[in-house]
Amino acid sequence: MAKYNANQSHSASWIFQTWASFAISITATAMGILYLPVDSWIKGYLGMGLMFSIGSTISLSKTVRDMHESSKFLNRIDEAKLEKLLAEYDPFKK
Repeated sequence: MAKYNANQSHSASWIFQTWASFAISITATAMGILYLPVDSWIKGYLGMGLMFSIGSTISLSKTVRDMHESSKFLNRIDEAKLEKLLAEYDPFKK
């Protein structure tokens, strides 16, 4: 049976692009909040909303990743059980 590499690695340019886009979007939003012509309590409220959005986004992405990796692990266990059953099965044995 052919083995395949289940680990998917990302290129350095992809990792840089994702971190750069994250940093730019957070910086641009924070700058927009800071230069907004409103009272400071409104800026604080918007800043807290930004922080909660960042935290929930990180939690959601981790949860989605963990669920995906868990399903891959369970699929490998099921495949191993099936291979064992097929290896032990003898159609001519009575």
